[in-house]
Amino acid sequence: MAQTCPCASGQLLSECCGRLHAGAPAPSAEALMRSRYSAYVLGRIDYLIATTLPVQQSGIDRSAIEEWSLQSKWLGLTILGSEPATDPFGHARVTFSARWEDAEGLHEHQECSVFVQRNGRWLFIDPGIPLRAGRNDPCPCGSGGKFKKCCSTFK
Repeated sequence: MAQTCPCASGQLLSECCGRLHAGAPAPSAEALMRSRYSAYVLGRIDYLIATTLPVQQSGIDRSAIEEWSLQSKWLGLTILGSEPATDPFGHARVTFSARWEDAEGLHEHQECSVFVQRNGRWLFIDPGIPLRAGRNDPCPCGSGGKFKKCCSTFK
């Protein structure tokens, strides 16, 4: 039986986030955001790690994410806004609300996430994992710009 995509697009999983989970590049930051929510719902932790900025991946607590993913009942995703990349370094923003239930009750998390496109792929910049660089160092996101003019503005 065909499964509706958890990202609330109204499409089938196989025609929506499932393609991205299988390796297709996300066409936009919003599509990546939706696919990451679906990955939480489906327990696809490797995908969540792979779609995070590479310099941040070693700081991800895989077991904590997996536990949260699998022990939560995911109740829905609402995209509140999406801003395409307009800065010279390729950053885009997606504001969303995610709802879930766990042993402690109902929860809602609202966030404005930042994404960057590198080598044809969108990547999530995790605000919980510091980007370590000096102000005048090259930005760890790989933009080629200085950190102070690139990702440091998203702290």
